[in-house]
Amino acid sequence: MTLLRAGPSGAGSATLTIMTSTGTSTLSGTRSGRGIGATVSPRDPVLDAMAFSRGRFAVAAPGEPTLYLPSWTEISRVIEDCR
Repeated sequence: MTLLRAGPSGAGSATLTIMTSTGTSTLSGTRSGRGIGATVSPRDPVLDAMAFSRGRFAVAAPGEPTLYLPSWTEISRVIEDCR
């Protein structure tokens, strides 16, 4: 499963930091023409942390504004469909 954080195009490695109500995970990713992408296993615990976070979770990338996203049921549905 690929998590993509839209942003300016570029090349090279980058990180995505996912902050939830249960903890923080840093994912290794790469920059592409669409932003920063990080690939995780569909069973990665960070996905459950995002789905079950209380209220919101955050996605941070170096040099980009932090995104604060609601943990709506759609996230859980996508994760379950990918499993």
